[in-house]
Amino acid sequence: MSETLANLSSESRQFPPPEALAAAANVKADAYEEAAADRLAFWATQADRLDWAKKWDQTLDWSNPPFAKWFVNGELNVAYNCVDRHVEAGRGDRVAIHWEGEPGDTRTITYAELLKLVSQAANTLTDLGVGAGDRVAIYLPMIPEAAVAMLACARVGATHSVVFGGFSVQALSTRIQDADAKLVITADGGYRRGKPSALKPTVDEAVAQCPSIENVLVVRRTGQDVAWNDKDKWWHETVEQAGTEHKAQPFDAEHPLFILYTSGTTGKPKGILHTTGGYLTQVSYTHNAVFDLKPESDVYWCTADIGWVTGHSYIVYGPLSNGATQVMYEGTPDTPGRDRFWQIVDKYKVSILYTAPTLIRTMMKWGDDIPAGYDLSSLRILGSVGEPINPEAWMWYRENIGRERCPVVDTWWQTETGGIMISPLPGVTATKPGSAMTPLPGITADVVDDQAQSVPNGGGGFLVLRDPWPSMLRTIWGDDQRFLDTYWSRFGAGAGSGDDWIYFAGDGSKKDEDGALWLLGRVDDVMLVSGHNISTTEVESALVSHPSVAEAAVVGATDPTTGQAIVAFVIPRGNVETEGDIGEQLNVDLRNHVAKTLGPIAKPRQIMLVPELPKTRSGKIMRRLLKDVAENRSLGDVTTLQDSAVMDLISAGMQTGKSED
Repeated sequence: MSETLANLSSESRQFPPPEALAAAANVKADAYEEAAADRLAFWATQADRLDWAKKWDQTLDWSNPPFAKWFVNGELNVAYNCVDRHVEAGRGDRVAIHWEGEPGDTRTITYAELLKLVSQAANTLTDLGVGAGDRVAIYLPMIPEAAVAMLACARVGATHSVVFGGFSVQALSTRIQDADAKLVITADGGYRRGKPSALKPTVDEAVAQCPSIENVLVVRRTGQDVAWNDKDKWWHETVEQAGTEHKAQPFDAEHPLFILYTSGTTGKPKGILHTTGGYLTQVSYTHNAVFDLKPESDVYWCTADIGWVTGHSYIVYGPLSNGATQVMYEGTPDTPGRDRFWQIVDKYKVSILYTAPTLIRTMMKWGDDIPAGYDLSSLRILGSVGEPINPEAWMWYRENIGRERCPVVDTWWQTETGGIMISPLPGVTATKPGSAMTPLPGITADVVDDQAQSVPNGGGGFLVLRDPWPSMLRTIWGDDQRFLDTYWSRFGAGAGSGDDWIYFAGDGSKKDEDGALWLLGRVDDVMLVSGHNISTTEVESALVSHPSVAEAAVVGATDPTTGQAIVAFVIPRGNVETEGDIGEQLNVDLRNHVAKTLGPIAKPRQIMLVPELPKTRSGKIMRRLLKDVAENRSLGDVTTLQDSAVMDLISAGMQTGKSED
């Protein structure tokens, strides 16, 4: 990228925190001053929120950058901090998890019951020969056993590698092989879209390719018939029969807690390694600060899957370390009806909701009348995670779900960062629709140009992190060189000084005139149009700001005149007519709307009106496939798509898209 990103859009709306919430907020404005005065002392104070078996000697060792060590020689047990200490403090009767199965079955698990389950699972791991330093693969649906399995691994010092339950045999087997795991924890299946979805056959096929696996522990969830092998053991015949007493042993702050694989666009997946003390410090602190959690009264719900980092940090480790009561839901948001989420919010009196922009835009497409049929008055804070949220989706979320009284905290972070890095604080920040606003206290984020110089307010460029942070990834499992090349090489590493190391993981950002940060997605999602670097995110936001549009995805397609041209794939809102002349006029209107909103340079060459977009099971739009369509190429790999038939519909309709005359 030869120049900084064009900063095309602007946003003048602003929403200060509600006065009552601000007055009682967990974290106030002085936290920024405290962290700026002494960043390491600030993080040491946050670490003191945890129970340590042995205090650390040094807050940060950055003598061998970029390999950080936080809370050097400190010792703690993550599971003890998430479960035991709450029970010991007399809070054993507090609900830890309200679990809702997709078919409507429920379980309520208190902290005392969670301690019993985790202890039984830890004893079973020990019986199966799993101990400190071993790796365990977890391939489960969204059931309480997923959290129990993770905590049991943490309790005995085994490193878990959770693999999303929708991944293929190959994806699972390559992750098991890379981690050299000795145990897989899975289930017969889970419920998805109203029917059982099998998991065990995928595991059987994967394990056949993985000689390191000694045992497979199987939770019975759906009751489907499953093939049974020598290595297989039922969870209910082992864990649920095990002893309920287990003493948690402390581990070094840098003991490996988990590996979480993130796909590169090509090549083998990257195993992101997170360790113990720094990770738990940051996810516990940020969960308390960003969501203003009041554990005695709040009911928190993060709608992510346990297989993604959001599930690790903000379903398991962050909330449970803070003694939160939370909802966990197994299924999809439209089963049995499109109101399922709002039923759950009202049923459990959810007060904090953390979900993804993809889902918010889907809800917009379904119509305002669905949430309008529910009370939703229990909600007090709304969160967004996973990708940049466009201003119109942000406003819809605030107005239709938060009823204009709930702060919206739009959070930026990554699998690699471990915890939230950039976000409003709900009791402090006057938020702007679509902006993640500013780095949290203790985080040094910046937007820079090609030469690593900070861009001025109003400019755009590369989002970087200039100082180490507690929950940062420690390396890529088994591949230190790839860690260096992937995250630390873009701006040169430097000259033997820890101060010269700059972390860059591929996202673009802009600063508005006030210095607030606007995330622009991956810089490889930047289009070079007539010499201008234009972010797909900004064009998508402009399209969605039109009242006829529910969702949009934009790609750059090769163009003989402009180098790249903008091709947009647009899902109209449910009540919008798209046939014949009306559809053609909508096409014209949308192209002109973008030109008016962002400037003529951003006007799409072509707009396709489509019924759906190709998405992975985690909700990410696969622009690579749309680019294949836009450039008339044969489609690449579609195995990770939630619904591969979507691409047939889009390809078939490509000829009807209108382009500029």
